[in-house]
Amino acid sequence: MKNSTYDLVVVGSGILGTFHAIHAARLGKKVLLTEKDQYPISATVRNFGQVVTSGMSSDWLPYAIRTAELYKEIQQEFDISVRNNGSVYLASDQEELQLAYELKDRMDAFGYQAELLSAKECLAKWPALKNEYCKGSIFFPQELSVEPDKLIYRLIEYAAKKYPNLTYKPATAIVDCEVIGDHVELTTSSKQKFTAEKVIVCSGGEFKLLFADLFRDSGIILCKLQMLRTVPMPEVQLEGNILTGLSIRRYESFQECPSYTKLTTPEHYAELKKWGVHLLFKKAVDGSIIIGDSHEYADVNHTDDLGFDINSYINELMLKEAQNIVKFDVTKIASTWAGFYPQHNSKHVVEADLEGRIHIRTAIGGKGMTCAAGYAEASIKEIYN
Repeated sequence: MKNSTYDLVVVGSGILGTFHAIHAARLGKKVLLTEKDQYPISATVRNFGQVVTSGMSSDWLPYAIRTAELYKEIQQEFDISVRNNGSVYLASDQEELQLAYELKDRMDAFGYQAELLSAKECLAKWPALKNEYCKGSIFFPQELSVEPDKLIYRLIEYAAKKYPNLTYKPATAIVDCEVIGDHVELTTSSKQKFTAEKVIVCSGGEFKLLFADLFRDSGIILCKLQMLRTVPMPEVQLEGNILTGLSIRRYESFQECPSYTKLTTPEHYAELKKWGVHLLFKKAVDGSIIIGDSHEYADVNHTDDLGFDINSYINELMLKEAQNIVKFDVTKIASTWAGFYPQHNSKHVVEADLEGRIHIRTAIGGKGMTCAAGYAEASIKEIYN
């Protein structure tokens, strides 16, 4: 069988891999994007679909801003499910409110639009909220939401139509990848071979098929998240990315604020903190509301220990806290699932470059939907100088 030859092969068609392929195609490269499954089924499709630029640390904020620009550009050409409903962080006590004020100052200095809303303004804008919970908020009207069960499939469809130099091959598991002279040779599980000048590996939580030794020593950890989706409730007025006091206590942008180090943990947060819970709400196009999420961790060599099961105790814990925040009945659940994503405790993303031709770009953590497009653009520029 004759080898097919490309300038670049990208392994993994989640959000990170797909945008690497798109940016390379924009440079005129002949690109092959591969996916081991019949279609992407991992982190990219198992999240909220919140593009929360405002939650990023200052060094990654430019990637997040660029990602939002790219989403909007593509949405004008092709419906990839981008909506502009804004993001709000609801403060439930004075400490969280203080952090909201401080983030407003930081965002003003950066030139990124933010608005402080009073409790009364919050309740007028989102009538589904309980007034006992909300003490005020910081609102980012320009921020975006996407539909996680639609975005990546539409994005791949867009890319394949837009760029004749980009080929997509799903159900193509790459099991070997090695540099031979001035090129890289890749072999699939069905013994098909591809040749490329360069390869980018964006394999997400798949650590066993390629470079297992490298991943074993990488310091990567896998995070398991639990999420729930209600039955459609189109009458519930809760548009946009709804983040709560627990999000204020978790997100990196707030961690850079002066008062963060003085933050105390209220007693009722202790059990939630134990399971890494921070409450988010996101209304989908069909009116259903995604609620979550929790965070459990295992190092890269013990990922199977996280299990495939749903811990009902964690779900009950999340729903109990959710009911403290919103008025509608959160127990009307249509589905619940677990998502998994790799991250690194001390790096924003794991990068490894092998012999100048194989480039590993993975473990972007929970920032994929918000930063992958902008980060991949910079990554491609760096790979191609």
